[in-house]
Amino acid sequence: MRTWQRQILNRSFTALSVSAVAGMAAALVVLLLPIFVRGGRAVVFRGTVEFRRMIHERFGRGDGERLEAELARARQAREPMYRLLDEFGSLLNPDRLSQEADRVYDAYREELSRAVATGAMDRQEERELRRVARDIRNRLDAAFASADRDEVLAILAGVLDDPNRAVLVETPAPASQAAGLFEMARTYAHAVQGQADLHGLRQEYGQAYGEVVAAVGELFGPRPGEPDPQLDEFRWGATRMDRAEILLDRLLYARVKQEDTAAGQLQRYHWMPRAEQFAGTPLADLFPMVERDLDRMLLPERTFYWRYFTDESVAGSLYGGVGPEVWGTLMLAGTAMAFAFPLGVIAAAYLVECTGEGRLVRVIRVCVNTLAGVPSIVFGLFGLAFFVLFLIPLFGGPSKACVLAGGLTLAVLILPIIIRASEEAIKSVPRSYKEASLALGAGGARTFVTVTFPAALPGILTGVILALSRAAGETAPILFTAAAASGTWTTSLLRETPALTYSAYVFATGDNLAAKAPHNQYGMIMTLILLVLIMNIGAIALRGRIARKLAGR
Repeated sequence: MRTWQRQILNRSFTALSVSAVAGMAAALVVLLLPIFVRGGRAVVFRGTVEFRRMIHERFGRGDGERLEAELARARQAREPMYRLLDEFGSLLNPDRLSQEADRVYDAYREELSRAVATGAMDRQEERELRRVARDIRNRLDAAFASADRDEVLAILAGVLDDPNRAVLVETPAPASQAAGLFEMARTYAHAVQGQADLHGLRQEYGQAYGEVVAAVGELFGPRPGEPDPQLDEFRWGATRMDRAEILLDRLLYARVKQEDTAAGQLQRYHWMPRAEQFAGTPLADLFPMVERDLDRMLLPERTFYWRYFTDESVAGSLYGGVGPEVWGTLMLAGTAMAFAFPLGVIAAAYLVECTGEGRLVRVIRVCVNTLAGVPSIVFGLFGLAFFVLFLIPLFGGPSKACVLAGGLTLAVLILPIIIRASEEAIKSVPRSYKEASLALGAGGARTFVTVTFPAALPGILTGVILALSRAAGETAPILFTAAAASGTWTTSLLRETPALTYSAYVFATGDNLAAKAPHNQYGMIMTLILLVLIMNIGAIALRGRIARKLAGR
C-alpha cells in the first residue's frame, strides 16, 4: 500500500473516530438536556407565598414576621373572591345559610346569658330579646327555604326594617352577635335581587359551583378561618407559579359535553370559559378578577431552593425535597460496594493467581459472564427469596425489606463487573513486578497484597466506577428488597429506605403524581445523575492519584 493511500486511510479512521465521539456527545446532550432543564425547575422557580408558608410550617425556616405580612396581603387580595363565592353559594345552598343563622342565634343566646349572669340585664329583658332574635332567625329560615324571589325579598325587607333591629344590635354590647343575622339578610337580599328563578338557578349551577370551589381550594388552599386539613396534600395551595397557572386554567375553563354529538358516536367535550358559563350570575365577575389579580393573591418570588437536595419530602413527594432519597441511594450503593468490592477482588485474585487455565476455571468465567447478563428483576426476586425471606431471618433479623437485603442484592448484581475488571487489571500488572518481589523472599500472598494489588488498583477502580453507577441506578433489585415509596431518614440497615430510582418509578406510575409535580419527577432523575456523576468523579480522582503515586510523581 502506497504512502498516500495509508494517509487517506488513517485520516478516514480518525474522522470516523471523531465523528463517533461527537455523535455520542450529541446524543448525551439531547438525552440529558431536557432532564436538567425540567429537573432544574425543582430548584429554581417562582415560589408563591404558599411555598414560603409550607417551608416555615414544615421545616421552621424563613422570616415569620415577613411571612405573616405577606399572608395578610394575600388574604386581603383574595377577600373579594371569597365574598363572591359566598354570595353566589348562598343562592345555591340555603341549608348552609340556615345552619349559619342557627349558629349566630345560639351565639347571641350565650351572649344574653352572660349578660344576665353579670347583672348587665334582668331575666325579663333577656327573655324578650331572645324571643325577638328567634323570630328574626325563623323569618330568615323561611326566606332561605323559599324559591320565590319576590317572597324572599319581601321577607328580607321585613327583617332589615324590623323596629327591634337597633335594640338587638346594641344590646347587650355594641358588637352584639345579633348583628350577624341582619348582615346575612342584607347579603342574601343583594344576591337574590338579580335572580328571577332561584329553583332553576340551583339546579343549573349546583355542580358547576362545586367545581369552582374545588378549583379555588386547590389553587389557594384552605380559606382563612377554616380548620387545617389532616392531610398535607390539602394544607397549602399552589406553591409554584407554574403549577398555579395550570390550576388557573382549570378554574377559568369548564369541560362540557358537545350538544351536537351524533347518536352512536363517542361523547365529545369542549372547553367553555366559566365566565361564559356563569354569565348573568354574581359569580361571573370572579374569573376575570382571579386572572387579573393572581400575582397579588399568590405573591410569587424568584426562588433558589438548594435545600431540595436535603429536605424531606412532604405529602407523598408533592412538596419538599429528596434528602431521604439521596441518603437511601448512598446507603444502598455503599452497602453493596462494601460486600462486592472485597469479594470481587478476592475472586479475581484467585482466578488469576491461584488457578491455571483448566476446564473448571473456564466454566467459572462463563458463569461470571452469564451472571453479568441476567436481567436485574431476576436479582430482585432472588434477593427477596434468599436474603429477605431466608438469610436475614436465619440470623435473627426481620423478614422484611431493608437496606441490608437491598445492598446484598445489589452486591450480587455488580459482583461480575468487579470480578471481570479486577481480573483484567491484575493480569495487566507486569510479571517482572511479581518476580522481583518473589526473588526478594516475599511469599505469594504478601506479593499480591504489597505489589500486585496496588499496581492493579487503578484498573480495579475502573470497575468500581462502573459498578457504582449501576448500583445507584437500579430499580428492579430494590423493588422487593429495600425500597419504600416515601419515608424519613434512616441509619439502620434493618429498615427499608426511600431511594431516588424507586421514588421516580412511583412518580411515573402513581395516580396523577407526575401531573401534580412534574418538576419533582425530573428533579429526582437529575439528582440521581448528579449523584452518580459526583461518585464517579471522586473515584476517577482517586484512581488518578493512585496512578500518579505508582508512577512516582
